[in-house]
Amino acid sequence: MARSLVIKATAGADGPERCNQAFTVAAAAVAAGLPVSLWLTGESAWFALPGRAAEFTLPHATPLEDLLATVLSGGRVTLCTQCAARREIGPDDVIPGVRIAGAPTFVEEITSEGVQALVY
Repeated sequence: MARSLVIKATAGADGPERCNQAFTVAAAAVAAGLPVSLWLTGESAWFALPGRAAEFTLPHATPLEDLLATVLSGGRVTLCTQCAARREIGPDDVIPGVRIAGAPTFVEEITSEGVQALVY
């Protein structure tokens, strides 16, 4: 059986290639049928809000909103609790399907058997 992936995106528009890599790997893993959990932290937290992924552009890259939709369709997307609070983002603000959770949940996910954690 293949590993589950927990992918932490730490960059947003401030690091567009790193951000896109996290979303691309998450979407590719979902498309391959792997269990995927994508965490939005730091500046990637903004992509938990409706319309924000559509504003992100990177030449020669799949649109971020398409990658996010793929992950939401077959995986889990989590917005970091502290990152959300620092940006005054609440549970009613996020895209349907995005949950807000903190470090204990992240640690539980990455320490589960058969999990590979990647940080971008």
